[in-house]
Amino acid sequence: MVSDPGKPLLRLQPGKPSPRLKKDSPGFPPPPPKYQRGSQGQKLGPTFQRLADVLARDPAGLELRQDPSALAPERLLVFEVRGSIQNFANAIKKVPGLELIDEEELLPSEDDKQPVAYLLVPDATALSQILRLWTNWLRSGTLGTGFAPWRDVFDCLRDLRPWGPSDRVQGSDRDILAEQVAGRGGDDMIALEIELVFRAAERAGASNEAELTEAIRAHDGRIVSRARLTDIAYHAVLARLPVRAILAIIERAQSSIAGLDSVMHIRPQSVATAVEVEDMLPLQAAAADGDLSRDAILALLDGVPVAAHPLLRRHLIVEDHFGLEPAALVSQRVHGTAMASLIIHGDRNRTEAPLPRQIHCIPVLGSSDEFPQDRLIVDVIYQAIVQMRDGSDPTARHVIIVNLSLGNRHRQFQGQMSPWARLLDRLAHRYGILFLVSAGNIVGDFEVPAFSTSLAFEGATPDARSAALIQAIAGIQADRRLLAPGETVNGLTVGAKNSDWVSSNDRAAARANVDPFPILDTSNPSSALGPGFAGAVKPDLLMPGAREHLRVVVSGAGGSIRVSPGRPGRGAGLRVAAPPSGQGLEGSESYTNGTSAATSIASRTAHRIHDALEAAYGDRFLQLPPRNRAALLKALLVHPARWPDATAAFVRRLLGPQGSGQASKQKDNIRRFVGYGPVDADEAVACAGDRATFWATGEVGPEQRVPISIPIPAAYGGKPRPHSFSATLAWFTPVAAARRSYRSVRMKILDPDGIAQLSVKAHPDQPDFNQTNRGTVYTRSWRGEKAAIVTADMTIPLWIQREPDQGERLDEPVTFGLAVTIAMPGVTEIYEQVRDRLRDEQRAQAR
Repeated sequence: MVSDPGKPLLRLQPGKPSPRLKKDSPGFPPPPPKYQRGSQGQKLGPTFQRLADVLARDPAGLELRQDPSALAPERLLVFEVRGSIQNFANAIKKVPGLELIDEEELLPSEDDKQPVAYLLVPDATALSQILRLWTNWLRSGTLGTGFAPWRDVFDCLRDLRPWGPSDRVQGSDRDILAEQVAGRGGDDMIALEIELVFRAAERAGASNEAELTEAIRAHDGRIVSRARLTDIAYHAVLARLPVRAILAIIERAQSSIAGLDSVMHIRPQSVATAVEVEDMLPLQAAAADGDLSRDAILALLDGVPVAAHPLLRRHLIVEDHFGLEPAALVSQRVHGTAMASLIIHGDRNRTEAPLPRQIHCIPVLGSSDEFPQDRLIVDVIYQAIVQMRDGSDPTARHVIIVNLSLGNRHRQFQGQMSPWARLLDRLAHRYGILFLVSAGNIVGDFEVPAFSTSLAFEGATPDARSAALIQAIAGIQADRRLLAPGETVNGLTVGAKNSDWVSSNDRAAARANVDPFPILDTSNPSSALGPGFAGAVKPDLLMPGAREHLRVVVSGAGGSIRVSPGRPGRGAGLRVAAPPSGQGLEGSESYTNGTSAATSIASRTAHRIHDALEAAYGDRFLQLPPRNRAALLKALLVHPARWPDATAAFVRRLLGPQGSGQASKQKDNIRRFVGYGPVDADEAVACAGDRATFWATGEVGPEQRVPISIPIPAAYGGKPRPHSFSATLAWFTPVAAARRSYRSVRMKILDPDGIAQLSVKAHPDQPDFNQTNRGTVYTRSWRGEKAAIVTADMTIPLWIQREPDQGERLDEPVTFGLAVTIAMPGVTEIYEQVRDRLRDEQRAQAR
């Protein structure tokens, strides 16, 4: 969409807060169906009876520890319950000493969710009290005063079992470990990340770690590194164990590390996602740099860059906290160099001005662009951010944008938050930082059942080929989930849009690969799919990640073909700085693609938004607290995202489901591919004559709502032509690391009073209320074609409402950023009329 840099975004001021409108809050869901007390006694009675028998013989409960399947004191119990887990959380508070360790929501069945709670039972006394409550409930169906929530737990309890080896070594981790030890000798050492059951009390945590340390030594292993981060309930060690010990873990033997009660998870060591950089070419001249500010607002956490590269040397401030630079060969500094280039210059296929500020670069990838082998990556990222914001370097203290074009290839999101994502969420709220995170690339080959040969695939019509690819990817969507930390709740996750700025001449010279989506505006085939935690919209947005072609790797076998993403090049790629390609050269250029590149383009766009607001408002903008500016950038970056009409219709028709009442499921399929939609970077930065975008930032306290008045221009009325009204709200929520609710603060935009006067209604091609209400971005769009009724000096009051806090009430206000756009294509008076009204109001206030 055409934008005019001479028409900056327009500032609005929030009004005075008012009490929350309770009538607008969603009603409580109906309670889940209860199990019959008799059937519960038959199903779970033997478990509880065994406990009763053992405790009767041994009141201390020590005998239970000798049975690997026993529910023993100081063991983690898994309660599977039907319905909300909140009652369970309330119930355990009634039993002294019980500690809720974690909660997760398993993937739901069609009509029933399966929450799971992990409960640490510290001693036989607490276990005895649970048993007494069960016995009383089974006998009479009632419990004593204050213990009613336990009745609800027993009514809806699916199962009760100990946390065991099969929980500690999950299937996907087990498969990776099996691949790593295949063909290796029994004494070969393999790295593992071992997460301990997090204990809030340091003494209990130290005891758990000591037990694990002793066990590792007993298996001839050693601890390489450790980290305990209380903020995110994370306690882990990086250890090396011989293959024979790893084999026992793979077998989930009770005698292995997997049998330790103190262990929560055993995972392979994190492995960094990679970028492909291909098709080297000589360095071409860059746009003039001009004067650069050293007061950085953006940090790049990535590989060691070629800091002396002509495209980068004036733009980077490199702070090597972890001593990774000396071991990184210049020829291997691919990832950090490419990402820095995209942030500073954008895609070099088109000419753009470089950013006016230097960017702060902290290497977190070492030799061969891999994570440090002697550190837990969660600890590396934590130390990098804390030192950046609290350290002595004054150039980094004002950073509010952090680019993480990285992920863990060994950790796909399967419903449970990764420690890395929990860390980003906590740091985002603590420091007011907007983290831009890549969704991840799934680069393996996959089957396309609709075609039996490569010739059929290549010769298919654009419609038929696009349909076949969408259906093929949808059929394997469970294997193409986000890579950690892409499920972050406070950060923005970026998918790769299947587009770039390659010229038509270069495109014609592309390698003989096939364009999968010649008619669709969607994510490229390798871009990881959503949704995110608790069904939140993920990825949040799409940015250009190059037009990714496919190559056929298997043809004519089994009645279908298999395809794989092609490599980037000058016919399909983003042009970036690259390490030197030969002796005597300071640097080269090459091409890259994927979600890492898209994330860097998103970070560049966030910086451009900041630059535009600084140019338009000067100190009035710069003096806003960092948290306000970061939340505002978050809202403004997502705000232009919208579902392409053709793509939404295409996916809806292909994947359905069809029929009445299926709209929400249809939208779920669409957002899985595109999130909130592709973003036009220029539209995010400036307005146009027929489009005005407003911004506001402020705070909302508990149980409050805040008004913001949107001026409606006279030119908006009386014209029966397409027009729209859209709003996007963003914030950083405090998080409760060990709770399924996790996101403590929810906000929403109330449907505006008087919106009907504008002759618009909620557009069907956007996530529904339930889908957009699960993260920390809330966006709504209204559109219409009939003539609006606009009165003189008309305003639409938009209310930002903070919903009841989840879990414990938080007394502090929460910062928000808001973006609102009114548009009527072709009516060029829109911007000037609202700008003039705002100026008149400001003059009146000054008088």
